Amino acid sequence: MAEKATISVLCSGNGSNLQALIDNCASGVIPGQIIKVTVDKKDAYAVKRAEAAGIPTDYFNKVNQKFVAAGEKDPEKVKEGRSRYDAALAERILKDKPELVVLAGFMHVFSASFLRPLAEAGVDIINLHPAKPGCYDGAGAIKRAYADFQAGVLPNNTTGIMVHHVIEQVDRGSPILVRDVVIEAGESLEQLEAKMHGVEHELIVEATAIKAKEAIAKRASS
Repeated sequence: MAEKATISVLCSGNGSNLQALIDNCASGVIPGQIIKVTVDKKDAYAVKRAEAAGIPTDYFNKVNQKFVAAGEKDPEKVKEGRSRYDAALAERILKDKPELVVLAGFMHVFSASFLRPLAEAGVDIINLHPAKPGCYDGAGAIKRAYADFQAGVLPNNTTGIMVHHVIEQVDRGSPILVRDVVIEAGESLEQLEAKMHGVEHELIVEATAIKAKEAIAKRASS
């Protein structure tokens, strides 16, 4: 039996990128096994996708688990609660001993309280972002690129998608793979979103396969 890297996936929503990972792990395109899917939204459809594939799931939310009070506005309390949540989430993730963590639509910005323990354990964290490096960091990237396209200020009418390593600066980690996506004349935002999602599914699979192979090689050399 071929060696497989152990992969933990974090999601917040529908989980279509998770499905691409599940399918390509099953087919052997990704030399990996998804050992846990963690969500921070109780009704995330990603849970059903994981359960259908027999993958254990975990729901862990910073408000529901009392790290931050609902509606809390005090910046210091929010920051402190987020830090404690990140540390607790890192501990939960590391219990499963993953070799790779993939953020597949996880709508949470991690602090050092999460990133440091995983780095110390030698676990890489990668994220999919629907923009090119240095462009449209954060939420709403596709809509922001489309608005620039409509305004005639998007260079070469081209946006893109990347998979990158995760650091504290949002969407600024070193890219693993980048793909350009050209917005065509007359294309609607909905058409662009559908096109982008198709490319996302391809890119997250390719990047995860690269990192899974690296994890297997690192294991073999240790």
